[in-house]
Amino acid sequence: MLINLLDSIGIKVISAVDKVGDFAVLSFRAICGVFRRPFDLPNLIRQFAAVGVNSIPVVVLTSLAVSAVFAVQLAFGFRQFQAEGMASQVEGLAVVRELSPVITGLMMAGRVGSAMAAELGTMQVTEQIDALECLATDPVHYLFVPRLIAAAVMLPLLTAISIMVGYWGGYLILVSGEGQSATVFAEEFFRLLIWRDAGIAMAKAFVFGLIIALVGCWRGYRTEGGAEGVGNAPTSSVVISSLWILISDFFLTKMLLV
Repeated sequence: MLINLLDSIGIKVISAVDKVGDFAVLSFRAICGVFRRPFDLPNLIRQFAAVGVNSIPVVVLTSLAVSAVFAVQLAFGFRQFQAEGMASQVEGLAVVRELSPVITGLMMAGRVGSAMAAELGTMQVTEQIDALECLATDPVHYLFVPRLIAAAVMLPLLTAISIMVGYWGGYLILVSGEGQSATVFAEEFFRLLIWRDAGIAMAKAFVFGLIIALVGCWRGYRTEGGAEGVGNAPTSSVVISSLWILISDFFLTKMLLV
C-alpha cells in the first residue's frame, strides 16, 4: 500500500514537472518569436482589437463598481474615527497600486485568456495546427506571438483606463454621496501618490498580460480529448492565470516598493 502511494505521488510530481517544463519551453519560444520575422500585421491588429478595444466596456464597468464599493467601505471606516478626509488618499493609493492592475488582470484572464485557450484548443482538436506544420509554418510563432504582443501592450493601456475610471468611481461616492468637496477630493486622491506608483501599475499590468497570453495559448495548444478537452482548456487557463496573477502581484509589490 505504501509503495502504491509513493508510486502515485511520484507520477503526479513527474507530471507536474513535465507540464512546467513544457510551459517554460513554449514560453521561451514565443518570447524569442517576438523578435523574429515574419510579422503577421493583420493578425496582430485583430488581436489588438480582441484583447484591447473589445475589453474596454468590461474594464470600465468593473473598475467603476470596485472603486465605488471600496470608497463606500473607506468612507464608513474613516467616519468612525472622524477622519473622512483620509478616505480620498487611501482610495487613490489603492486604485493606482493594486485595484486597477489586479482587477483588470483578473477580468482579462477570464475574458481574453479563456478565449485564447478555447480558440487554440479548437484548432488543435480539429488538426488545424497540424496543417500549419505541414505548410512549414511554426504554429508557436504564428499563434502565440500576436496574442502575446497584444496582451503585453493592451493590459497597461486598459489599466490606465481603469485608473481613470476608478478616480470617477471614488468621486461618485465621496463627492456626490458623502458630500466631500470636489476640489479637496481631487487634491487628496493624488496626495500619497508619486510617479513611481504609476510605473508600478504599468509594470504589473505588463507582467499580467504576459501571464494571461502565455497560459491561455499554452493550455489551448496542449488540448487533448476532443470536445471535452476544449471545454476544460478555458477553465484551467482562467484558474492558472488568476492564481499566478495574484502570486506575481505579491512578489512584484515587494520588489517594486523597495
